[in-house]
Amino acid sequence: MFYQRRESRLFITFEGIEGCGKTSQLKLAADWLETRGFPVVRTREPGGTAIGVQMRSILLSEKSTGLAPLSEALLYMADRFQHIAEVIQPALQGKKVVMCDRYHDSTVAYQGYARGIPLEFLDSIWKESGMALDPDLTLLLDLDPESGIRRSLRKLAAQNTDESRFEKEAIEFHAKVREGFLDLARLNPDRFVVFNASHSIERVHSNVVVALESHLGGRP
Repeated sequence: MFYQRRESRLFITFEGIEGCGKTSQLKLAADWLETRGFPVVRTREPGGTAIGVQMRSILLSEKSTGLAPLSEALLYMADRFQHIAEVIQPALQGKKVVMCDRYHDSTVAYQGYARGIPLEFLDSIWKESGMALDPDLTLLLDLDPESGIRRSLRKLAAQNTDESRFEKEAIEFHAKVREGFLDLARLNPDRFVVFNASHSIERVHSNVVVALESHLGGRP
């Protein structure tokens, strides 16, 4: 299969609740693109830069129990602006495919829909920053919160990390996050593709490949 790029840039984000399989699917998709000759930059939020790594340690650590919702949201936005300036924008200008594990939609879903920070406020910071950069394609891995939290806690235990602050939230919080993502997908049908993440890793990857082929304009 040969592919013709629709644009000079290609920015793909992976979104979803905790434990939905974003990281695994990003790796598989990036490998798939690289075997077809696409130069890929793999990155994540928070923590896609050296400064972002420090922010990640605050945002995800279970020790950060006193972090106020607004402070949380602004830290995520600060991490994103640094990430865009240092990693994402230069890579896109270099005509590379950027694949990011979480991006601005996560802030809207987690801090907006779930924490209750007004969506208009988050949108105003994003748009008025002069740095807003929208993805070309967002792959949303949809999963019920109970299954996602179980998966995520198993993974964190295996990694021996304390990045479990969000896993400690009530299941109602994660239900709001999920609904937030699904609402964003409904509002942005040209950018979002939604996948059932309860299927096997292999089946989800096959579906992701179909979406990538469609976006890339693949033809025999």
